Amino acid sequence: MFQEKRLVFMYAVSPVHMGSGTSLGVIDNPIQRERHTGHPVFAGSGIKGAAREQAAASGMSKKEINRIFGPDTDASEHAGAVSFSDAQIVAFPVRSLKEGFVYATCPMALARLARIASVAGLKMQNGLTQTPDDEQAIVKDQGLLSNGKLVLESYEFDVIEDENGKLEEIAECLAKHVLSGDTGFKFFKEKLEKHLVVISDSQFGYFVTNATVVEPHVRIDDATGTSDDGGLFFTENVPPESIFVSILMASQERTKKGSSEKGLSAQDIVEKLSEKLNGSLLQVGGDATTGRGQVWISFAGGSTNGQEDNHGNS
Repeated sequence: MFQEKRLVFMYAVSPVHMGSGTSLGVIDNPIQRERHTGHPVFAGSGIKGAAREQAAASGMSKKEINRIFGPDTDASEHAGAVSFSDAQIVAFPVRSLKEGFVYATCPMALARLARIASVAGLKMQNGLTQTPDDEQAIVKDQGLLSNGKLVLESYEFDVIEDENGKLEEIAECLAKHVLSGDTGFKFFKEKLEKHLVVISDSQFGYFVTNATVVEPHVRIDDATGTSDDGGLFFTENVPPESIFVSILMASQERTKKGSSEKGLSAQDIVEKLSEKLNGSLLQVGGDATTGRGQVWISFAGGSTNGQEDNHGNS
């Protein structure tokens, strides 16, 4: 049983390719998606592997890594003490007529964030008092509007009022937790606070399906230095500026049968991982040699001596 939990926000700095392994239409290498929503997702097993590599790169000893993540040779000795849930999409960058792009989200994504946050001991309520239909959007910054409309890609949206400033609260809460503590992200933290917009679940589903990065690749013949016959293929990526959230779960360290060594507590494990990983870049997914998969991670939530972490409520 997991005794400690933390939210782990992931902010894409580069395109990210978490491959599904099965071609889809003209896309030879599509990204992973949830079956029921079609939203992009990062598999928890891939996140765990990336976290293990980053822990090693940050100086954590092999012994500590094996104790926390599980043995890298004989998995039958004992299981690891940490697990990551699949990372769900929170906000997705969509091209805007004004201000370059917006961070688009939807009521369902916000409700799922509130649900997973509550599991991790962080109050992050949805708080929206209205739901936009397919032709509407909730917008905080009027500078995003053209002739009173929000224009995303080739679509116009009527703007409805942010009643009681709930969107502003949510945007500030996200910016605080997703991009906290690093001055290099100051521009994007302020942009997230200003340019988070809420569209309908249906329209959000359309953009996360049709506004990803699809790149053509050509396989080169080593002998001729020219393109190989049949070597053209297309790879899909989640675009930079996408925001995901996962949950880190830790249990008391498991030890080998017959061992008298006292295992690390769940809280010790979370603190060690937070020290090594919080505010660092993880490389997740494939195409690492082409610079893909760079995500900035930050931890949030958790409890100390039974006290729930209530900072940053929305």
